[in-house]
Amino acid sequence: MDMILEAVNKVNGIVWGVPMLVLILGTGFFLMVGLRFMPIFRLGYGFRMLWRGRTAAGEGDISAFNALMTSLSATIGTGNIAGVGVAVFVGGPGALFWMWCTALVGMATKYAEAVCAVRFRDVDENGKHVGGPMYYIKNGLGEKWLWLGVCFAVFGAIAGFGIGNTIQAHSVAEAMNANFGIAPAYTGLVLMVLVSLVLIGGINRIAEVAGKLVPFMAIAYLTAGLVVLVFNADKIPGALALIFQSAFTGTAAQGGFAGAAIWLAIQQGVARGVFSNEAGLGSAPIAHAAAKTDNPVRQGTIAMLGTFIDTIIICTITGLVIIISGLWTGGQSGAPLSSAAFQATLPFAGGGTIVALGMALFAFTTLLGWSYYGERCVQFLFGPKSVMPFRLLWVFAVPVGALAEIKPLWLIADTLNALMAIPNLIALLLLSPVIFTLTQEYFADEKHQKD
Repeated sequence: MDMILEAVNKVNGIVWGVPMLVLILGTGFFLMVGLRFMPIFRLGYGFRMLWRGRTAAGEGDISAFNALMTSLSATIGTGNIAGVGVAVFVGGPGALFWMWCTALVGMATKYAEAVCAVRFRDVDENGKHVGGPMYYIKNGLGEKWLWLGVCFAVFGAIAGFGIGNTIQAHSVAEAMNANFGIAPAYTGLVLMVLVSLVLIGGINRIAEVAGKLVPFMAIAYLTAGLVVLVFNADKIPGALALIFQSAFTGTAAQGGFAGAAIWLAIQQGVARGVFSNEAGLGSAPIAHAAAKTDNPVRQGTIAMLGTFIDTIIICTITGLVIIISGLWTGGQSGAPLSSAAFQATLPFAGGGTIVALGMALFAFTTLLGWSYYGERCVQFLFGPKSVMPFRLLWVFAVPVGALAEIKPLWLIADTLNALMAIPNLIALLLLSPVIFTLTQEYFADEKHQKD
Protein backbone atom coordinates (compact mmCIF):
# COMPACT_ATOMS: atom_id res chain seq x y z
CA MET A 1 0.00 0.00 0.00
CA ASP A 2 2.83 2.39 0.85
CA MET A 3 4.40 1.81 -2.57
CA ILE A 4 1.08 2.60 -4.28
CA LEU A 5 0.66 5.81 -2.30
CA GLU A 6 4.22 6.82 -3.03
CA ALA A 7 3.59 6.30 -6.75
CA VAL A 8 0.35 8.29 -6.58
CA ASN A 9 2.17 11.03 -4.70
CA LYS A 10 4.77 11.27 -7.48
CA VAL A 11 2.07 11.41 -10.15
CA ASN A 12 0.26 14.05 -8.08
CA GLY A 13 3.39 16.17 -7.97
CA ILE A 14 3.62 15.99 -11.77
CA VAL A 15 -0.03 16.61 -12.65
CA TRP A 16 -0.32 19.47 -10.13
CA GLY A 17 3.00 20.98 -11.16
CA VAL A 18 3.56 24.24 -13.02
CA PRO A 19 2.18 22.97 -16.38
CA MET A 20 -1.19 22.04 -14.84
CA LEU A 21 -1.53 25.33 -12.96
CA VAL A 22 -0.68 27.22 -16.15
CA LEU A 23 -3.21 25.12 -18.11
CA ILE A 24 -6.06 25.71 -15.64
CA LEU A 25 -5.45 29.40 -14.98
CA GLY A 26 -4.25 30.05 -18.54
CA THR A 27 -7.31 28.47 -20.14
CA GLY A 28 -9.63 30.42 -17.86
CA PHE A 29 -7.80 33.68 -18.55
CA PHE A 30 -7.75 33.02 -22.31
CA LEU A 31 -11.50 32.36 -22.31
CA MET A 32 -12.18 35.39 -20.12
CA VAL A 33 -10.27 37.69 -22.50
CA GLY A 34 -11.85 36.06 -25.57
CA LEU A 35 -15.28 36.63 -24.02
CA ARG A 36 -14.27 40.25 -23.29
CA PHE A 37 -14.79 39.71 -19.57
CA MET A 38 -18.48 39.00 -20.17
CA PRO A 39 -18.80 36.58 -17.19
CA ILE A 40 -17.89 39.42 -14.81
CA PHE A 41 -19.87 42.18 -16.54
CA ARG A 42 -22.92 39.95 -17.08
CA LEU A 43 -23.08 38.50 -13.57
CA GLY A 44 -26.39 40.25 -12.89
CA TYR A 45 -27.76 38.96 -16.19
CA GLY A 46 -26.88 35.44 -15.10
CA PHE A 47 -28.88 35.80 -11.89
CA ARG A 48 -31.88 37.09 -13.87
CA MET A 49 -31.67 34.11 -16.22
CA LEU A 50 -31.44 31.81 -13.21
CA TRP A 51 -34.65 33.24 -11.77
CA ARG A 52 -36.45 32.87 -15.09
CA GLY A 53 -34.99 29.39 -15.48
CA ARG A 54 -37.26 28.04 -12.76
CA THR A 55 -40.06 27.68 -15.31
CA ALA A 56 -38.43 28.32 -18.70
CA ALA A 57 -39.33 25.78 -21.36
CA GLY A 58 -37.14 24.17 -24.00
CA GLU A 59 -35.63 20.85 -24.93
CA GLY A 60 -34.21 19.01 -21.94
CA ASP A 61 -35.13 16.96 -18.89
CA ILE A 62 -34.83 19.35 -15.91
CA SER A 63 -35.34 23.09 -15.44
CA ALA A 64 -32.41 25.45 -15.99
CA PHE A 65 -32.66 26.37 -12.30
CA ASN A 66 -32.47 22.76 -11.15
CA ALA A 67 -29.57 22.12 -13.53
CA LEU A 68 -27.55 24.72 -11.61
CA MET A 69 -28.78 23.32 -8.29
CA THR A 70 -27.68 19.83 -9.38
CA SER A 71 -24.30 21.27 -10.36
CA LEU A 72 -24.03 23.11 -7.04
CA SER A 73 -25.12 19.98 -5.18
CA ALA A 74 -21.95 18.35 -6.48
CA THR A 75 -19.64 21.33 -5.95
CA ILE A 76 -20.90 22.65 -2.60
CA GLY A 77 -19.45 19.90 -0.45
CA THR A 78 -16.55 19.18 1.81
CA GLY A 79 -14.36 21.36 -0.42
CA ASN A 80 -16.13 24.39 1.04
CA ILE A 81 -15.50 23.32 4.64
CA ALA A 82 -12.78 20.66 4.86
CA GLY A 83 -11.04 21.77 1.65
CA VAL A 84 -10.67 25.36 2.77
CA GLY A 85 -9.38 24.14 6.13
CA VAL A 86 -6.74 22.04 4.34
CA ALA A 87 -5.76 24.92 2.04
CA VAL A 88 -5.24 27.42 4.86
CA PHE A 89 -3.44 24.91 7.09
CA VAL A 90 -1.04 23.72 4.38
CA GLY A 91 -0.65 26.84 2.23
CA GLY A 92 -1.33 29.56 4.78
CA PRO A 93 -3.93 32.37 4.50
CA GLY A 94 -2.50 33.32 1.09
CA ALA A 95 -4.04 30.16 -0.38
CA LEU A 96 -7.44 31.86 -0.12
CA PHE A 97 -6.28 34.62 -2.51
CA TRP A 98 -5.27 32.04 -5.11
CA MET A 99 -8.62 30.31 -4.65
CA TRP A 100 -10.24 33.64 -5.59
CA CYS A 101 -8.05 33.94 -8.69
CA THR A 102 -8.95 30.41 -9.73
CA ALA A 103 -12.65 31.20 -9.25
CA LEU A 104 -12.64 34.46 -11.22
CA VAL A 105 -11.11 32.92 -14.34
CA GLY A 106 -13.07 29.75 -13.55
CA MET A 107 -16.31 31.63 -14.21
CA ALA A 108 -15.29 31.89 -17.87
CA THR A 109 -14.31 28.22 -17.91
CA LYS A 110 -17.60 27.10 -16.36
CA TYR A 111 -19.53 29.29 -18.82
CA ALA A 112 -17.66 27.77 -21.77
CA GLU A 113 -18.25 24.23 -20.49
CA ALA A 114 -22.02 24.74 -20.28
CA VAL A 115 -22.21 26.40 -23.70
CA CYS A 116 -20.44 23.42 -25.27
CA ALA A 117 -22.48 20.93 -23.25
CA VAL A 118 -25.83 22.26 -24.51
CA ARG A 119 -24.59 22.96 -28.04
CA PHE A 120 -23.24 19.44 -28.59
CA ARG A 121 -25.51 17.29 -26.39
CA ASP A 122 -27.14 14.04 -27.52
CA VAL A 123 -30.39 12.20 -26.80
CA ASP A 124 -29.90 8.60 -25.66
CA GLU A 125 -32.05 5.57 -26.48
CA ASN A 126 -34.24 6.30 -23.44
CA GLY A 127 -35.01 9.82 -24.68
CA LYS A 128 -32.80 11.51 -22.05
CA HIS A 129 -30.53 14.43 -22.92
CA VAL A 130 -26.90 13.56 -22.27
CA GLY A 131 -23.81 15.69 -22.59
CA GLY A 132 -20.54 16.83 -21.09
CA PRO A 133 -16.90 16.90 -22.21
CA MET A 134 -16.99 13.41 -23.74
CA TYR A 135 -19.92 14.46 -25.95
CA TYR A 136 -18.65 17.89 -26.97
CA ILE A 137 -15.33 16.27 -27.81
CA LYS A 138 -17.03 13.61 -29.94
CA ASN A 139 -19.64 15.88 -31.58
CA GLY A 140 -17.67 19.12 -31.62
CA LEU A 141 -14.17 17.96 -32.50
CA GLY A 142 -15.02 14.85 -34.53
CA GLU A 143 -14.13 11.17 -34.45
CA LYS A 144 -10.37 11.76 -34.61
CA TRP A 145 -10.58 13.24 -31.10
CA LEU A 146 -12.83 10.50 -29.72
CA TRP A 147 -9.92 9.01 -27.75
CA LEU A 148 -9.78 12.24 -25.75
CA GLY A 149 -13.45 11.90 -24.83
CA VAL A 150 -12.87 8.29 -23.80
CA CYS A 151 -9.99 9.41 -21.56
CA PHE A 152 -12.24 11.96 -19.86
CA ALA A 153 -15.02 9.41 -19.33
CA VAL A 154 -12.59 6.89 -17.80
CA PHE A 155 -11.02 9.44 -15.47
CA GLY A 156 -14.46 10.88 -14.57
CA ALA A 157 -15.99 7.49 -13.75
CA ILE A 158 -13.10 6.65 -11.43
CA ALA A 159 -12.58 10.15 -9.99
CA GLY A 160 -16.15 10.31 -8.75
CA PHE A 161 -15.42 7.62 -6.18
CA GLY A 162 -12.80 9.94 -4.69
CA ILE A 163 -14.01 13.54 -4.97
CA GLY A 164 -17.72 12.75 -4.98
CA ASN A 165 -18.08 9.67 -2.81
CA THR A 166 -15.49 8.40 -0.33
CA ILE A 167 -14.11 11.81 0.69
CA GLN A 168 -17.64 13.13 1.24
CA ALA A 169 -18.65 10.12 3.34
CA HIS A 170 -15.46 10.23 5.38
CA SER A 171 -15.77 13.95 6.14
CA VAL A 172 -19.35 13.52 7.35
CA ALA A 173 -18.40 10.53 9.49
CA GLU A 174 -15.49 12.48 10.98
CA ALA A 175 -17.66 15.51 11.78
CA MET A 176 -20.47 13.40 13.25
CA ASN A 177 -18.07 11.44 15.41
CA ALA A 178 -16.31 14.58 16.71
CA ASN A 179 -19.50 16.49 17.52
CA PHE A 180 -22.07 13.83 18.40
CA GLY A 181 -20.01 10.73 19.18
CA ILE A 182 -21.66 8.76 16.36
CA ALA A 183 -19.52 5.86 15.14
CA PRO A 184 -18.36 6.27 11.51
CA ALA A 185 -19.85 2.89 10.58
CA TYR A 186 -23.37 4.08 11.52
CA THR A 187 -22.93 7.33 9.59
CA GLY A 188 -21.77 5.39 6.54
CA LEU A 189 -24.78 3.06 6.66
CA VAL A 190 -27.29 5.91 7.03
CA LEU A 191 -25.72 7.80 4.12
CA MET A 192 -25.78 4.65 2.02
CA VAL A 193 -29.52 4.15 2.59
CA LEU A 194 -30.40 7.81 1.91
CA VAL A 195 -28.34 7.96 -1.28
CA SER A 196 -29.84 4.73 -2.62
CA LEU A 197 -33.39 6.01 -2.05
CA VAL A 198 -32.74 9.10 -4.16
CA LEU A 199 -30.76 7.39 -6.94
CA ILE A 200 -33.72 5.16 -7.77
CA GLY A 201 -35.39 8.16 -9.44
CA GLY A 202 -32.42 9.12 -11.66
CA ILE A 203 -31.66 12.70 -12.73
CA ASN A 204 -35.21 13.96 -12.20
CA ARG A 205 -35.23 12.84 -8.55
CA ILE A 206 -31.68 14.12 -8.00
CA ALA A 207 -32.59 17.51 -9.49
CA GLU A 208 -35.78 17.71 -7.43
CA VAL A 209 -33.93 17.00 -4.17
CA ALA A 210 -31.08 19.36 -5.09
CA GLY A 211 -33.51 22.14 -6.00
CA LYS A 212 -34.87 22.07 -2.45
CA LEU A 213 -31.80 21.22 -0.35
CA VAL A 214 -29.10 23.33 -2.00
CA PRO A 215 -30.70 26.79 -1.48
CA PHE A 216 -31.64 25.88 2.10
CA MET A 217 -28.23 24.58 3.14
CA ALA A 218 -26.32 27.37 1.42
CA ILE A 219 -28.39 30.11 3.07
CA ALA A 220 -28.18 28.45 6.50
CA TYR A 221 -24.40 28.06 6.31
CA LEU A 222 -23.87 31.58 5.00
CA THR A 223 -26.05 32.99 7.77
CA ALA A 224 -23.87 31.35 10.41
CA GLY A 225 -20.74 32.66 8.71
CA LEU A 226 -22.09 36.18 8.39
CA VAL A 227 -23.01 36.19 12.08
CA VAL A 228 -19.36 35.42 12.87
CA LEU A 229 -18.12 38.18 10.57
CA VAL A 230 -20.56 40.76 11.97
CA PHE A 231 -19.49 40.04 15.56
CA ASN A 232 -15.82 40.10 14.53
CA ALA A 233 -16.00 42.96 12.02
CA ASP A 234 -12.97 44.68 13.58
CA LYS A 235 -10.79 41.67 12.68
CA ILE A 236 -11.78 41.50 9.00
CA PRO A 237 -9.33 44.18 7.72
CA GLY A 238 -6.43 42.40 9.45
CA ALA A 239 -7.52 39.03 8.02
CA LEU A 240 -7.72 40.44 4.48
CA ALA A 241 -4.32 42.09 4.84
CA LEU A 242 -2.85 38.76 5.97
CA ILE A 243 -4.40 36.97 2.99
CA PHE A 244 -2.92 39.38 0.44
CA GLN A 245 0.45 39.57 2.19
CA SER A 246 0.78 35.80 2.50
CA ALA A 247 -0.21 35.29 -1.15
CA PHE A 248 2.95 37.04 -2.34
CA THR A 249 5.42 36.55 0.52
CA GLY A 250 4.54 33.16 1.98
CA THR A 251 3.71 32.53 5.63
CA ALA A 252 6.25 32.15 8.40
CA ALA A 253 6.03 29.24 10.82
CA GLN A 254 4.04 30.04 13.95
CA GLY A 255 2.37 27.92 16.62
CA GLY A 256 1.57 24.51 15.17
CA PHE A 257 1.76 25.89 11.62
CA ALA A 258 4.86 24.71 9.76
CA GLY A 259 5.12 27.72 7.46
CA ALA A 260 4.42 27.90 3.73
CA ALA A 261 6.28 29.33 0.74
CA ILE A 262 4.53 31.28 -2.00
CA TRP A 263 4.51 28.21 -4.26
CA LEU A 264 2.70 26.14 -1.64
CA ALA A 265 0.06 28.87 -1.24
CA ILE A 266 -0.49 28.96 -5.01
CA GLN A 267 -0.60 25.17 -5.32
CA GLN A 268 -3.04 24.72 -2.46
CA GLY A 269 -5.19 27.65 -3.55
CA VAL A 270 -5.57 26.39 -7.12
CA ALA A 271 -5.95 22.71 -6.19
CA ARG A 272 -8.49 23.35 -3.45
CA GLY A 273 -10.23 25.96 -5.60
CA VAL A 274 -10.67 23.46 -8.43
CA PHE A 275 -11.76 20.81 -5.92
CA SER A 276 -14.34 23.25 -4.55
CA ASN A 277 -15.90 24.77 -7.69
CA GLU A 278 -14.78 22.16 -10.27
CA ALA A 279 -14.28 24.81 -12.98
CA GLY A 280 -12.26 23.15 -15.73
CA LEU A 281 -12.86 19.69 -14.35
CA GLY A 282 -15.67 19.03 -16.83
CA SER A 283 -18.16 17.71 -14.27
CA ALA A 284 -20.73 20.54 -14.14
CA PRO A 285 -21.50 20.56 -17.89
CA ILE A 286 -22.79 17.00 -17.52
CA ALA A 287 -25.64 18.40 -15.40
CA HIS A 288 -26.21 21.51 -17.54
CA ALA A 289 -26.55 19.34 -20.64
CA ALA A 290 -29.87 18.06 -19.23
CA ALA A 291 -31.32 21.56 -18.77
CA LYS A 292 -34.53 22.66 -20.48
CA THR A 293 -33.23 25.51 -22.59
CA ASP A 294 -33.36 26.71 -26.18
CA ASN A 295 -29.99 28.48 -26.14
CA PRO A 296 -26.57 27.29 -24.93
CA VAL A 297 -25.39 30.82 -24.10
CA ARG A 298 -28.31 31.42 -21.76
CA GLN A 299 -27.49 28.23 -19.87
CA GLY A 300 -23.84 29.25 -19.84
CA THR A 301 -24.64 32.49 -18.03
CA ILE A 302 -26.49 30.45 -15.41
CA ALA A 303 -23.70 27.88 -15.11
CA MET A 304 -21.00 30.49 -14.40
CA LEU A 305 -22.91 31.49 -11.23
CA GLY A 306 -21.92 28.15 -9.72
CA THR A 307 -18.27 29.16 -9.44
CA PHE A 308 -19.15 32.58 -8.05
CA ILE A 309 -21.52 31.19 -5.39
CA ASP A 310 -19.30 28.25 -4.46
CA THR A 311 -15.88 29.87 -4.11
CA ILE A 312 -16.22 33.66 -4.08
CA ILE A 313 -19.04 33.53 -1.51
CA ILE A 314 -19.09 30.26 0.46
CA CYS A 315 -15.36 29.42 0.53
CA THR A 316 -14.55 33.03 1.40
CA ILE A 317 -16.88 32.90 4.40
CA THR A 318 -15.23 29.69 5.63
CA GLY A 319 -11.71 31.03 5.05
CA LEU A 320 -12.34 34.31 6.86
CA VAL A 321 -13.87 32.52 9.85
CA ILE A 322 -10.80 30.25 10.09
CA ILE A 323 -8.32 33.14 9.82
CA ILE A 324 -10.22 35.38 12.24
CA SER A 325 -10.35 32.58 14.80
CA GLY A 326 -6.55 32.30 14.76
CA LEU A 327 -6.81 28.51 15.06
CA TRP A 328 -5.14 27.83 11.71
CA THR A 329 -1.77 27.93 13.50
CA GLY A 330 -2.82 25.33 16.09
CA GLY A 331 -2.06 22.15 14.15
CA GLN A 332 -5.61 21.20 13.11
CA SER A 333 -6.58 20.78 9.46
CA GLY A 334 -9.60 20.07 7.28
CA ALA A 335 -13.10 19.75 8.73
CA PRO A 336 -11.93 19.75 12.39
CA LEU A 337 -10.24 23.12 11.83
CA SER A 338 -13.35 24.65 10.24
CA SER A 339 -15.55 23.21 12.99
CA ALA A 340 -13.29 24.51 15.76
CA ALA A 341 -13.15 27.95 14.09
CA PHE A 342 -16.94 28.29 14.05
CA GLN A 343 -17.15 26.94 17.60
CA ALA A 344 -14.68 29.59 18.80
CA THR A 345 -16.09 32.58 16.92
CA LEU A 346 -19.88 32.22 17.02
CA PRO A 347 -21.40 34.38 19.78
CA PHE A 348 -23.48 31.41 20.96
CA ALA A 349 -22.82 27.73 21.57
CA GLY A 350 -23.18 25.18 18.82
CA GLY A 351 -20.68 26.31 16.18
CA GLY A 352 -19.34 22.78 15.80
CA THR A 353 -22.88 21.46 15.47
CA ILE A 354 -23.65 23.90 12.65
CA VAL A 355 -20.53 22.86 10.76
CA ALA A 356 -21.26 19.16 11.31
CA LEU A 357 -24.84 19.48 10.04
CA GLY A 358 -23.74 21.70 7.17
CA MET A 359 -21.07 19.16 6.27
CA ALA A 360 -23.64 16.36 6.33
CA LEU A 361 -26.03 18.18 4.00
CA PHE A 362 -23.27 19.41 1.69
CA ALA A 363 -21.73 15.97 1.41
CA PHE A 364 -25.07 14.22 0.92
CA THR A 365 -25.97 16.40 -2.06
CA THR A 366 -22.45 15.98 -3.46
CA LEU A 367 -22.88 12.21 -3.29
CA LEU A 368 -26.04 12.62 -5.37
CA GLY A 369 -24.64 15.03 -7.93
CA TRP A 370 -21.45 13.09 -8.56
CA SER A 371 -23.34 9.82 -8.87
CA TYR A 372 -25.05 11.34 -11.92
CA TYR A 373 -21.72 12.49 -13.37
CA GLY A 374 -20.28 9.01 -12.94
CA GLU A 375 -23.36 7.44 -14.51
CA ARG A 376 -23.02 9.54 -17.63
CA CYS A 377 -19.32 8.73 -17.97
CA VAL A 378 -19.99 5.01 -17.62
CA GLN A 379 -22.94 5.21 -20.02
CA PHE A 380 -20.73 6.92 -22.62
CA LEU A 381 -18.23 4.06 -22.34
CA PHE A 382 -20.51 1.03 -22.00
CA GLY A 383 -24.09 2.07 -22.84
CA PRO A 384 -27.27 2.56 -20.74
CA LYS A 385 -27.24 -1.00 -19.35
CA SER A 386 -24.13 -0.15 -17.32
CA VAL A 387 -25.94 2.50 -15.25
CA MET A 388 -27.58 0.19 -12.72
CA PRO A 389 -24.40 -1.76 -11.86
CA PHE A 390 -22.63 1.58 -11.45
CA ARG A 391 -25.32 2.81 -9.02
CA LEU A 392 -24.96 -0.31 -6.91
CA LEU A 393 -21.19 0.08 -6.78
CA TRP A 394 -21.60 3.76 -5.90
CA VAL A 395 -23.94 3.02 -3.01
CA PHE A 396 -21.70 0.32 -1.52
CA ALA A 397 -18.64 2.61 -1.72
CA VAL A 398 -20.24 5.10 0.71
CA PRO A 399 -19.70 3.15 3.97
CA VAL A 400 -16.23 2.16 2.77
CA GLY A 401 -15.33 5.84 2.49
CA ALA A 402 -16.73 6.57 5.95
CA LEU A 403 -14.25 4.11 7.48
CA ALA A 404 -11.25 4.77 5.22
CA GLU A 405 -8.12 6.78 6.01
CA ILE A 406 -8.52 10.36 4.78
CA LYS A 407 -5.01 11.34 3.59
CA PRO A 408 -4.77 8.75 0.80
CA LEU A 409 -8.30 9.68 -0.34
CA TRP A 410 -7.41 13.37 -0.70
CA LEU A 411 -4.21 12.48 -2.57
CA ILE A 412 -5.94 10.14 -5.01
CA ALA A 413 -8.84 12.58 -5.54
CA ASP A 414 -6.46 15.46 -6.29
CA THR A 415 -4.60 13.33 -8.84
CA LEU A 416 -7.76 12.17 -10.60
CA ASN A 417 -9.13 15.73 -10.65
CA ALA A 418 -6.11 16.82 -12.65
CA LEU A 419 -6.40 13.87 -15.04
CA MET A 420 -10.06 14.78 -15.68
CA ALA A 421 -9.22 18.42 -16.30
CA ILE A 422 -6.56 17.83 -18.98
CA PRO A 423 -8.80 16.46 -21.81
CA ASN A 424 -11.58 18.90 -20.90
CA LEU A 425 -9.35 21.99 -21.01
CA ILE A 426 -7.81 20.88 -24.31
CA ALA A 427 -11.31 20.55 -25.77
CA LEU A 428 -12.36 24.00 -24.54
CA LEU A 429 -9.30 25.60 -26.13
CA LEU A 430 -9.99 23.86 -29.45
CA LEU A 431 -13.70 24.79 -29.32
CA SER A 432 -13.10 28.38 -28.18
CA PRO A 433 -13.91 29.88 -31.63
CA VAL A 434 -17.36 28.28 -31.42
CA ILE A 435 -17.84 29.59 -27.87
CA PHE A 436 -16.82 33.14 -28.80
CA THR A 437 -19.01 33.20 -31.94
CA LEU A 438 -22.13 31.91 -30.15
CA THR A 439 -21.64 34.47 -27.38
CA GLN A 440 -21.16 37.42 -29.74
CA GLU A 441 -24.22 36.47 -31.79
CA TYR A 442 -26.35 36.03 -28.68
CA PHE A 443 -25.53 39.38 -27.10
CA ALA A 444 -25.65 41.18 -30.46
CA ASP A 445 -29.38 40.39 -30.49
CA GLU A 446 -31.22 43.45 -29.17
CA LYS A 447 -33.72 41.23 -27.34
CA HIS A 448 -31.00 39.73 -25.19
CA GLN A 449 -29.38 43.11 -24.61
CA LYS A 450 -32.61 44.28 -22.97
CA ASP A 451 -33.08 41.17 -20.81
